[in-house]
Amino acid sequence: MIDRESAWCLLTEFTQSESLRKHALAVEACMRACARKWGNGSPEDENLWAAVGLIHDFDYERWPSLEDHPYKGNEILKERGYSDEICRAIMSHAEYTGVTRDTPMEKALFACDELAGFITAVALIKPGKSLAEVDTKSVRKRMKDKAFARKVNRDDIIQGAAALGVDLDEHIAFCIEALKPIADKLGLDGSAVKTG
Repeated sequence: MIDRESAWCLLTEFTQSESLRKHALAVEACMRACARKWGNGSPEDENLWAAVGLIHDFDYERWPSLEDHPYKGNEILKERGYSDEICRAIMSHAEYTGVTRDTPMEKALFACDELAGFITAVALIKPGKSLAEVDTKSVRKRMKDKAFARKVNRDDIIQGAAALGVDLDEHIAFCIEALKPIADKLGLDGSAVKTG
């Protein structure tokens, strides 16, 4: 079983970028919420889903190419004794690996990854740089703007919600709510624009 402390240590060992660490925290929060909704209801299950969200991109900063990520990370996870369940989930989050998403956890990771990044990007352009200013409508509006957050794959966001069997608007709202409790950790609580 993976605990949060070891997952965080793995992430910070390989990831120095503050923005990538924040992305990991965002996906962790979304995955924790998803585990409550689609998992088996146990605290261990919730912690597992959250940890998978936290480390899903731990190798990306060092090996960002399609040839290396998440393959290099998968090798490291296996060397360090991480379970097949964790390794498979992380491999399945990248469409190009060919690893199918069969479990609710694998589907949730795919459904949350790009969306968490996109919601963060939307919050950052709001006047208060706050998640409190983000709603489903503003996210959907920005999804239509191909120049905005152009690296975020809109099809992955749409397909992710569909694979979970939820309405896209419902999933966007769900992920926004999952992120709000950690808005301060993400720098999206409005404090960045407040003056002394």
